[in-house]
Amino acid sequence: MYSLEQAQRIEAPLDVAFAFFADPRNLARITPPWLSFRIHGEPPRELGEGSRIEYRIRWMGLRLRWVTRITRWRAGVEFQDVQEKGPYSAWIHTHRFSQQGSSVFLEDRVDYALPFGVLGRMAHAFAVRRQLENIFAYRRKAIEAIFASGAESTAAR
Repeated sequence: MYSLEQAQRIEAPLDVAFAFFADPRNLARITPPWLSFRIHGEPPRELGEGSRIEYRIRWMGLRLRWVTRITRWRAGVEFQDVQEKGPYSAWIHTHRFSQQGSSVFLEDRVDYALPFGVLGRMAHAFAVRRQLENIFAYRRKAIEAIFASGAESTAAR
């Protein structure tokens, strides 16, 4: 298993920040365009424990199906999504929120494993880790821009 962690401050009240991340339609707003992220089917209106989201991404020219389920949900505090089907042999993404003054501290942790043994480890060393870091760097900037513009209170696009 590998891990990737990122933390950032969001200039918003806790309930506003958590509501933004609880709306699955906002996933596309914080995912890099080069992944061609699309939710497949009708997503749940709001996430909660047991919610399931199916989406499609494009990675290195391949169209991939990815299905995640919310396995832990503590409104205003944290939630966790786990891959049911997708490109990883394991994917556990934990999102934690805490109010700090007038802003929110968001912590993301992804624990993941790749298939294909030695080939998976080589792919991780040469490409996958860097790609995940780039995805999270994009996500950080997108979140900063969305909350700086006050657009978090608008409907997902």
